[in-house]
Amino acid sequence: MLQGIAPSILAADFARLGEQVGMVLDAGAQVIHVDVMDGHFVPPITMGDLAVKAIADQVHEAGAKIDVHLMIDRPEQQVAAFAEAGADSITVHVEATPHLHYALQAIKDAGCLTGVAINPGTPPETVSAVEADMVLCMTVNPGWGGQKFLESSIPKLKRLRELVGDRPSVQVDGGIGAATAARCAAAGATVFVAGTAVFGAQDPVAAVQAITSAARG
Repeated sequence: MLQGIAPSILAADFARLGEQVGMVLDAGAQVIHVDVMDGHFVPPITMGDLAVKAIADQVHEAGAKIDVHLMIDRPEQQVAAFAEAGADSITVHVEATPHLHYALQAIKDAGCLTGVAINPGTPPETVSAVEADMVLCMTVNPGWGGQKFLESSIPKLKRLRELVGDRPSVQVDGGIGAATAARCAAAGATVFVAGTAVFGAQDPVAAVQAITSAARG
């Protein structure tokens, strides 16, 4: 089970990627989040399995995990590549494939933890038909960093936690900083993706520590 803050390298300086990943790992991050976008499911295009491969040894040697968030159409077609590159968990969107059970089974067969994500407009009850190690509640519309946290996410998170029970991790992604992390934790979240709030801060180490402290209450 994943838990804690998960800095998203989407907001990192790719010219200093190894340095910045090392910085947040040293600050206590146990999860590095990789946002993969294809220009179809969401408008932007970001990174692929090569980015995972580039940081895999560094992250794993630090005892941390790589969490891959596939914001792409037909994610089941890319699971093997990301698993081979070093992903420890892979999350797919319910809206992105007609074969959600197949996609989750492919992730499990590849030896990774399974994650299922829902967009802000998708009812939380959608996840009740599947079993996964983690449920990701998007707290902004997917595709861009630096967006404002959607207030409707708090009651949705509470409902998600009711639906999935205590076992799966519940991840939040979008507009997460110290203040919103605390509120999400109170609503049942256990994994907190933070991109701009970490890598866009003057002191990323202090930002990681502040969000971690807030999430722990």
